[in-house]
Amino acid sequence: MRPPIEEELPVNIFAEEEERVIRPNKSQLKRDAVALVKLGKKLESLDMAQLGRLKMPDELRESLVEGKAIHQNGARKRHFKFIGKLLREMDTDLLEKTINDLEFGTAKANAKFHKVERWRDRLLDAEDVHALDAWLEQYPQSNITQIRQLIRNAMKEIQQNKPPKSSRALFKVLRDTVESTPTDI
Repeated sequence: MRPPIEEELPVNIFAEEEERVIRPNKSQLKRDAVALVKLGKKLESLDMAQLGRLKMPDELRESLVEGKAIHQNGARKRHFKFIGKLLREMDTDLLEKTINDLEFGTAKANAKFHKVERWRDRLLDAEDVHALDAWLEQYPQSNITQIRQLIRNAMKEIQQNKPPKSSRALFKVLRDTVESTPTDI
């Protein structure tokens, strides 16, 4: 007769799983690399003054400046992969935050500019008789006499087909008023 076979059961069934090294997902690594290349392209689109203010290694800064001079598609693609490699070796959170702030600041400035343009057009619209009242309701600190004078002059310029000198001056006054209001966009 054969002796019974004694099997040793592992104490921890999941010990084998814990010992395995879990490597990052290949797809995730590729998505991260593409994101870094996109970040490099955003950095390259900044002007020299903005690049100078960002905190980054000198090699990356020089590569971004070199990237501005490369115009061939294949070479540009390789160069941005190299920039992505440089970005992989550093912490990019601060760079991403700074770029987002710059982009958001530009969008915010554009929105303010368009808002002032709409107000100017509304004030110069002869059919909108309540435009000045609405402006004063929203911006009571405005210099009403100056605005009225500029509106009158701009209307005369429009009727006489003259250059819009008063319209531009009205825009500047409105812009200064909107910028001096802290609660506005």
